[in-house]
Amino acid sequence: MKKKILLLVLTVLVFVAFSTVAFAEGEEATYEFSAVDTVWVLVAGFLVFFMQAGFAMVEAGFTRAKNASNIIMKNMMDVAIGSIAFWAVGFGLMFGADKLGLVGSSWFFGSVSTSSWAEFGITIPFEAFMLFQTVFAATAATIVSGAMAERTKFSSYIIYSFVISIVIYPIVGHWIWGGGWLNGLGFTDFAGSTVVHSVGGWAALVGASILGPRIGKYNKDGKPNAIPGHSITLGALGVFILWFGWFGFNPGSELAADGALGLIAMTTNLAAAAGGVTVMFITWVRYKKPDVSMTLNGVLGGLVGITAGCAAVDMVGAVFIGIIAGFFVVFGVEFVDRVLKVDDPVGAVTVHGICGAVGTISVGLFAVDGGLFYGGGIELLGIQALGVVAVAAWTMGTAFVLFKTIKAVVGLRVTKEEEEVGLDIGEHGTEAYGDFQIKTPSMFI
Repeated sequence: MKKKILLLVLTVLVFVAFSTVAFAEGEEATYEFSAVDTVWVLVAGFLVFFMQAGFAMVEAGFTRAKNASNIIMKNMMDVAIGSIAFWAVGFGLMFGADKLGLVGSSWFFGSVSTSSWAEFGITIPFEAFMLFQTVFAATAATIVSGAMAERTKFSSYIIYSFVISIVIYPIVGHWIWGGGWLNGLGFTDFAGSTVVHSVGGWAALVGASILGPRIGKYNKDGKPNAIPGHSITLGALGVFILWFGWFGFNPGSELAADGALGLIAMTTNLAAAAGGVTVMFITWVRYKKPDVSMTLNGVLGGLVGITAGCAAVDMVGAVFIGIIAGFFVVFGVEFVDRVLKVDDPVGAVTVHGICGAVGTISVGLFAVDGGLFYGGGIELLGIQALGVVAVAAWTMGTAFVLFKTIKAVVGLRVTKEEEEVGLDIGEHGTEAYGDFQIKTPSMFI
């Protein structure tokens, strides 16, 4: 009996194998792809998907326990809503047939023909490429969650997440990765310091500004008060997950399993390490003790900073980019908090917006081919700066209209009572830590 079952299984496998070969031979004239490249890009995409868990842990750990369920729900919906929105419209706007260098105009709802995909010129099926790009779109969306944490209406956040995934992010992506006008100028953003991280960071800045600070964040004289998160342990776990996932984020953007992966992985790791070490020493000097949460953000700042140039710079350049990002993390957080008076509980504006911009501009300094410090002159530096400004203007302009519209139509902020009791109960009717006593006004029990 066992032999008959084994024979049946082998027969099915052989049939499937021959059917696959026959299909491949029929498509060979118009569409060839590499199995190795496909597997690598899919694995890299899975790593980037896992970064959502990292973002969730960082945001939950750096905020108060009474809002942890809300944080988890927002991160989950960024992936779920973003996946559908990007598949339906976003992917087409980003990679479809170019219109005036501004926007794509085809490939909506996954309607990509074999012949048109063959002309795109990469060695993986469009479904694998679409998955990889989908998780990037989800990353851009989820950055805003942390900056607007602890006081945003969940329904309003859902609307924002949908719009950034379907319009705001894909149009920037088309400009740079989809054959748009910045791509034509030679703008370099290999894996998304600007396309992904700055888009999320600038949207976070606008959203948090319109939303306003948390209750108790600022005194009447404008002096900020620290509102500690409930778990540095969770925050650290999130950073380690993100650091790990970045080895899919950056090397995966090569879209091929080739010899460039080693350099990309090394520059990514070195910049992260340099960012963390730099922030540790700066806070040690400024605050007399090395600050844990700031150092964790220093690692993330280094990762965001190197993402644009991870394939264009050498390892020495990567270390310098990480160091520069580290400085901007410390002083950027202080600037946003004390000068702009924007309440950003997790430092998302600085880590993603500012470090994304600085990292992108740094390509014009440290790129082996065309960088100012490598004898390439200022042309690339100027193009990088232009791209950063253009993306910031588009993102902040559209985000301003979006958040103002949401505020006027459905409201953006929860009530004072809901904010004080926590969004877990106020918005979801549950608690993240059911076995722990969390201070809750009796009227909400």
